[in-house]
Amino acid sequence: MAIKITDECINCGACEPECPNNAIYEGGVEWAFADGTTVRGSVVLMDGEIVDSEKKMSPLTVDVYYITPNKCTECQGFHEEPQCAAVCPVDCCVPDEMYRETVDELLAKKEKLHI
Repeated sequence: MAIKITDECINCGACEPECPNNAIYEGGVEWAFADGTTVRGSVVLMDGEIVDSEKKMSPLTVDVYYITPNKCTECQGFHEEPQCAAVCPVDCCVPDEMYRETVDELLAKKEKLHI
């Protein structure tokens, strides 16, 4: 499943540079699939919507850092554990129960993000 950042986030920003998929954004900042990935052209979101990879999407939060589940792979194929959780000083990077994915699904997502 994807990782989420809880409201306990202190906005230290330690997690953002650790994400190999560029799935972590500062609160209030728009995101796009193309940010930090090799994805170009049309992309299918987890909800089935088709968007251009360059399209800026609305931020998921405005007050704290957030992780877009559409790009989070729990660091599968890169690291043994999610790096955001490993570096978070307040342990606010936790599994997101709303987005359950198998390791194979996460690895397939990683392959789509980094062609």
